[in-house]
Amino acid sequence: MTSQPERGTAAKLKAKPAATPAGGPGVSVPVSETGHRRLPGLKAEVLVVLGLSLGQSAIYALLRLVDRLTETVSLGEQTVAMNTSDNAKPWLDLIYQLVGVALALIPVALALYLLAARPGFQEAADVDAGLPADSSNEHGGHASGPWRTAARGLGLDLTRPGRDLAWGAALTAAIGLPGIGVYLIGRQLGITASISTANLGQHWWTIPVLILLACQNGLLEEVVAVGYLSRRLDQAGWRLPAILAASALLRASYHLYQGFGSFVGNAAMGVVFAWYFWRTRRVMPLVVAHSLMDVVAFIGPTLLDPAWLT
Repeated sequence: MTSQPERGTAAKLKAKPAATPAGGPGVSVPVSETGHRRLPGLKAEVLVVLGLSLGQSAIYALLRLVDRLTETVSLGEQTVAMNTSDNAKPWLDLIYQLVGVALALIPVALALYLLAARPGFQEAADVDAGLPADSSNEHGGHASGPWRTAARGLGLDLTRPGRDLAWGAALTAAIGLPGIGVYLIGRQLGITASISTANLGQHWWTIPVLILLACQNGLLEEVVAVGYLSRRLDQAGWRLPAILAASALLRASYHLYQGFGSFVGNAAMGVVFAWYFWRTRRVMPLVVAHSLMDVVAFIGPTLLDPAWLT
C-alpha cells in the first residue's frame, strides 16, 4: 500500500496554470486538504445518486427491520431470503434475473459519469495512475469516454491484475472469516435473522446467475459506497474520519434488514474498505474481495449443507 497519493495530486494541480473555475470566470473555488476543488452542488448530487441506489436500499432496510421487530416471533427466529425467483417459468425467471443485474448497475454508470463530468477529476485520475496531469488525451482520457476516465480515477481497471487479485483474496480472508463469526454470534444472541442466500431453484443457470449477482453486489457497493462517496466527500472538504464513518454507516444501514449483527459486521467492513481505498486509491481489490465473499455465501449453500450456519 502507498501513502496518500492525493498529496502529490495537490502539488501538481497547484503547479498547473489555473483553469476556468466551476463557478465561472472570476469566481474562486476552494480547494480541499487533499488538493481537490470544493465544487458547488456536491451535496445535491450525492443525495440523488444515493437516493437512486444504496441510500434507497438503506431506507427500505430500516423499514424491513421495523417490520421484523414488530412480528410476533423474535428476530432470531426469522429467516431472510435472498436471491429469490421472480417467475415460476425458469426461462422467464432467467431473463428477470439478467435484467435485474443490468438495471442494478445503472447507478454505477451514473456515479462514474458524474465523477468524470466534474472539473479537476481527470487531473487527479492521471496523477493517481502515475501519469502527467495533462495527459488525458495521450492516454485515452476524455476521448475514450467519461466512464473509462472515472473508472481509472477510482482504480477500477485491469492495470494491476495480479496485485488486485492478491489484495482481494487477502481482504476476503481478513473480512470474511471474522464476518462469519459475527454472524454466528448474532444468531446465538438472537439479534440476527437466519439468512438464506440461494433461492433460485435447481436450474442449469442457477450457479452462473448467483456468480453474476455476487459480482453485481461487488461493483455496486464498492464503486458507489466507497469510491464515489469517498471522492465526493473529500471534494466537499470532509476529513478522513468523517469519510470513513459515512461510508461505513451507509454500508451497515442497507444491511439492517438482516438484523443488528449484520449492521455491526458491515460497519467494521466499511471502515476497513474505505480506509484501504483512501490509502491506495484503487477500488478494484475491494470489488474482487466483495465478489469473492458473496460467491462463497451464495454458492456454498447450493453445494454444502448450510445447517451448521443456522
